[in-house]
Amino acid sequence: MSAATRARPAGRTLAVRVLEGIGEIRPGDDLVEVILASAGGALADGDILVVTSKVVSKAEGRIVRAADREQAITDETVRLVATRAHEGGVTRIVENRLGIVAAAAGVDASNTDDGTVLLLPVDPDASARRIAEGLRTRTGRLVGVILSDTLGRPWREGQTDVAIGAAGVHVLDDLRGTTDAAGKPLSVTMPCVADELAAAGDLVKGKASGCPVAVVSGLGHLVGPLDLPGARSIVRPAERDLFRLGADEAMSQGMTAGRTAGYSAGRSIGFAEGFAAALAAVDRERVPR
Repeated sequence: MSAATRARPAGRTLAVRVLEGIGEIRPGDDLVEVILASAGGALADGDILVVTSKVVSKAEGRIVRAADREQAITDETVRLVATRAHEGGVTRIVENRLGIVAAAAGVDASNTDDGTVLLLPVDPDASARRIAEGLRTRTGRLVGVILSDTLGRPWREGQTDVAIGAAGVHVLDDLRGTTDAAGKPLSVTMPCVADELAAAGDLVKGKASGCPVAVVSGLGHLVGPLDLPGARSIVRPAERDLFRLGADEAMSQGMTAGRTAGYSAGRSIGFAEGFAAALAAVDRERVPR
């Protein structure tokens, strides 16, 4: 449903609060029960819960023994995007099996027992859907759920929380077809409200507070059916990914393609012509697409 047809609230008040009293989550814990015990019946129609993906992973038993964290990263990696050596070792930016491009494939060694690492949920959208469905059934309230994780961003220092799972929430606020304040048509504007919700939740949850769930109120127009597209729909497909490789890796790939083309041309048309073909191939790879 587009923003043009989705009812918006009359006011502009947004409230974000943390749910206190949630202790350490163990494998098999019922997160719906845990959340309800903390919320104390204070959930309302239109509330959106932002749940740290780490507690979902713990409840789902995604804790694995891994003396070597690097091997765990390798096991979760689908595609290597970039590597950078630094004083503390080597950072790998990879695409994981969920399509998320991030450092270390989302493998987390913080707040876990020694010798273990925490993997992301197998299907974050399905996990969010189970929580949202359980909360709706138990409370009778129309609520949405976002699962958040912390990622870096191209060209920006620091990290921010983004949505890796979503249920019962419009993840994009599609403003295409509407007009701006000056009456000009909007043709490409689609704020990723799921990521904005995740970041807002992190502002009150923090990283070391032991409070993994936040409640966002005031955006009820974003809450909808449980079968809305989840956070997986936010992941940009490869053919439209402008950052599919790191700069060094893209250059290396271009040089390799150029050498291969030049060698092939050299064998068929002679050395001088082959060398020219190689240079032309390298130039083509350097041109942004």
